[in-house]
Amino acid sequence: MERFRVPRRVQVAESKPEIPKYDVAGGEEEDHSEALDNDDGDGSGGMRARSSEGNVTEDQEPFMGVKVRRKASFRREYRGDYIDVRSNPYLMKVLQKQGDKEVLFADKVLKFTASGKMKRRILMITDFAIYIVDPDADALKRRIALAAVEKMCLSELSDNFFAIIVPTEYDVLMASTRKTEIVTVLVEATKSASDYELDVCFANSFEYNAAAEIVKEVQFEEVEGGVRTKILKK
Repeated sequence: MERFRVPRRVQVAESKPEIPKYDVAGGEEEDHSEALDNDDGDGSGGMRARSSEGNVTEDQEPFMGVKVRRKASFRREYRGDYIDVRSNPYLMKVLQKQGDKEVLFADKVLKFTASGKMKRRILMITDFAIYIVDPDADALKRRIALAAVEKMCLSELSDNFFAIIVPTEYDVLMASTRKTEIVTVLVEATKSASDYELDVCFANSFEYNAAAEIVKEVQFEEVEGGVRTKILKK
């Protein structure tokens, strides 16, 4: 099994990937079944993955176990910055204002709002924080310190969803075809910044706080031809 490659870290100083075309669904119960089904496949079991296989390296630990993986995910090379942050004056201004020195990951993703809509966003992970930016309005929507992140939640199946759990604020649900890389980067970044290991939890249903008083549940079901995903308001 090929070792996961560590993303190239981009120094802040000074292509566009095509955004996946997903169907947008609204309402209290949303079925995102095959629309978010082209993930690179990643992750592990119903709690923190602890594989007993002797040939599993440390950087593979969060993705080994019962998680369904696609073969392509083992061969994929990580680039880190997929949007060329250095060429974007607004993003550079944001990073320089916050004093962040390294961009560990940057790409366009889909973010799910509290009302259930999907919004195109830029996700940036630096050595200190997570940034969520509206690429159309050049607006910083949220900055989450790495130290505030408690865990990440993913399914056991091959899909694109992941939730970042932030107990002191509110959580965020996103979808990306580069989920494996995002999880890997966040695990390593939190370990470096906060000297603790980020929990990566796997289950085919999990809850997250979409807003201060809104709790939602994400349910995953393997069906013929893919994975059916529903987001329910609790």
